[in-house]
Amino acid sequence: MTHQPAPRHVLRCDRPATRFADAFLLGDGRLGVTVSGGVGTETFDLNADTLWSGGPLEPRTEGGAAHVLPALREAVAAGDHHRADELALQLHADGYTESYQPVGRLSWAFDPSAGAAEDYARDLDLATAVAATRYRRGSTDHALEAFVAPDPSVLVATTVWDGGALPAVEFTSPHPLGLHRTEETAGGTLVLAAGRVPATVIPNYVPDDDPVRYADDVPDADGTVARGGGFAVAALVHGEGGTARLTATVVTGFRGWNARPSADLEALAAQAREQVLAAAGVPTADLRERTTAEHRRWFDRVDLEVTAAPGHEADVAVAQQVFDLGRYLLVASSRPGTQAANLQGIWNTDVRPGWSSNYTTNINVTMNYWAAESTGVAELHTPLFDLARDLAEAGQETARLDYGARGAIVHHNTDVWRFSRAVQGRPFWSNWPSALPWLAAHTYDHVDFGSAADGFVRDVALPVHRAAAAAALDFLVEDHDGNLLPSPSTSPENQFLLPDGSSAAVTAGATMDRELTREVFTHYLDLLARAGEDEDELAREVRAALPRLAGPAVVDGVLQEWGPGLESAEPGHRHVSHLYGVFPGTSTTRRRTPDLLAASRRSLEARLSHGGGHTGWSRSWVVGLSARFGDGAAAQEHLRVLVEDLMSDSLLDLHPHSDWPGNAIFQIDGNFGVVAGIAETLLQGHDGGLDLLPALPPAWTSGSVRGLRARGGHTVDLSWSDGALAGGRVVAGRDGELAVRAQGADVTVTTAEGELVAKGDGELTWTATVGTEYVLETSVA
Repeated sequence: MTHQPAPRHVLRCDRPATRFADAFLLGDGRLGVTVSGGVGTETFDLNADTLWSGGPLEPRTEGGAAHVLPALREAVAAGDHHRADELALQLHADGYTESYQPVGRLSWAFDPSAGAAEDYARDLDLATAVAATRYRRGSTDHALEAFVAPDPSVLVATTVWDGGALPAVEFTSPHPLGLHRTEETAGGTLVLAAGRVPATVIPNYVPDDDPVRYADDVPDADGTVARGGGFAVAALVHGEGGTARLTATVVTGFRGWNARPSADLEALAAQAREQVLAAAGVPTADLRERTTAEHRRWFDRVDLEVTAAPGHEADVAVAQQVFDLGRYLLVASSRPGTQAANLQGIWNTDVRPGWSSNYTTNINVTMNYWAAESTGVAELHTPLFDLARDLAEAGQETARLDYGARGAIVHHNTDVWRFSRAVQGRPFWSNWPSALPWLAAHTYDHVDFGSAADGFVRDVALPVHRAAAAAALDFLVEDHDGNLLPSPSTSPENQFLLPDGSSAAVTAGATMDRELTREVFTHYLDLLARAGEDEDELAREVRAALPRLAGPAVVDGVLQEWGPGLESAEPGHRHVSHLYGVFPGTSTTRRRTPDLLAASRRSLEARLSHGGGHTGWSRSWVVGLSARFGDGAAAQEHLRVLVEDLMSDSLLDLHPHSDWPGNAIFQIDGNFGVVAGIAETLLQGHDGGLDLLPALPPAWTSGSVRGLRARGGHTVDLSWSDGALAGGRVVAGRDGELAVRAQGADVTVTTAEGELVAKGDGELTWTATVGTEYVLETSVA
């Protein structure tokens, strides 16, 4: 780490970033900008959330591999797992998802002087969404500030200007440019550039002699192409009083996941030009104020401030920054109307990024949004709902042709074009067909947290659940005891050992698939009831199947990842998918299923004892699991390991990878996942009540948190002292019984007007009224 002391909410590093993972990230959900903090020349790497290689998928009306299913299921039932794996290969598509693309780099030579830089610092203010670089050369102070202003979605950067020649900006792109020119306008110099992204990009993990392929076709009369859409960049350098200002934007030819993209470069360039010139007419101060106001409307909804135990001051200060950074990044990468945050949010500098920087649905894209509801930014969750709703449509073809199933099926990779098939590869990662139930769970959480607007259940949550539940029903087979199990089934990216020492992946009833099936069935019935809809034939099938679903397997007091007798081929595997019911799910809890929770904890301990949690996102997941186990000390330790071993200088989450600088690649999911884990140490809202400080890290001796939200729509503020609850406030999200558990503290609950409603030291229960504020006081206070 290269952090210097800084004001609260400010990340500060004492040297420029030398790799992408150490940079600061700016964005408004659409335009992503990576800022390196350079001396003399600042570089801004540009991204746009809709710029992907490829194009809309050609519809399939026949073919598919549904005919393979009977033999595959027969092989599974007979225990011939090698045969099952071989047959599963026939379910694979011909190719892969497409890749999220960089736009290019702006280089702005804002300081032509020479000499060493002294007193260097670069900052990212998480509360205002402004990045700054400051240093001294000789007797001259130099400074540059940058931010991304929403609506009209532009990068704005400023530096001191002496009134002479304006600092020059250059644009370079890894893609061929069909248009690149400079013009003098609006009191400055405007750079315009436009080009096309590749028609296809083979993933970085697939050896290929020609992995990046561009199309050379001429756009149709309407300017559209089948693959390889266009983009345009406009960058204007102009003077504003005593400052030089760079204003830049990106537009893309994306027109929807099932529409041909535009490659009309002149039209795209004209759009970018118009957008930049309009923004250039707005004073910097106004744009900065607009940017910060828009950012703070979400960022300020939650605030965490902690006083550390002696000797833990540095660890706790960084933990607070990690919490704030993850929330900042969600605001910057996911807003209503944008695409969902991908594997790197909206930031990427590689044409062949790690794992295509796509939507990896077996953990990563869902982890991106774990904290959206609990930290009060439910609106930022909506891009994921858009993705789920689109996939509930796009995945119908895959369900019908590849599985002979109703509903929709989505596998472990998707992209802006809503790819849903199993990609080419090995079954232990390609053949996971359970993405849609997991995405459906997020739509249910949105309802359960009281965040859903009118029509959401009918228009989003129910259609996604209906598609997922219908497919899940058609996956069920009977085991030898008459229980129902999903088949074929895999546990994400892991394999089990066979008696001969070999490994395989395809079986029936991997624990995660059992859990997701039960959850999507239960949620579907609940959503129908909430919507006041009568149960249809599908609902009757679901209700009949529910009691017959096989539960998770426990052997010798340890939760199994698959059925009994199947041991992990990699005991320290990074995924802990079989613990889904503990977290982010809520089916395995201390009150309702204590024995299963204990078995789950032993399973996690075994995984960690063999080296599990060795990626940033995986360790973030363990923080959340530890919180659900009620183990604040473990949560604190895993958070420490995450920060010290698996984060960059700028606290970005890292995944070990020998092909990237520093032997690690940035993945944003760990930054998001740890926010959810920290929130879970402070408040949990399942099991019919609110658990206050259920897993408080022991080094967090005193502190406060404001604005956390729980199921039921309740908003909670808490303070604590000497490790115990000191007070709090609950604003009820709905009418009815409200239970609060205060970990043994003696609590008095009153209305804001002082009316006593409950008192005690265990579980306090009272009849709440929606919108009413209830004040919690303890003897500690």
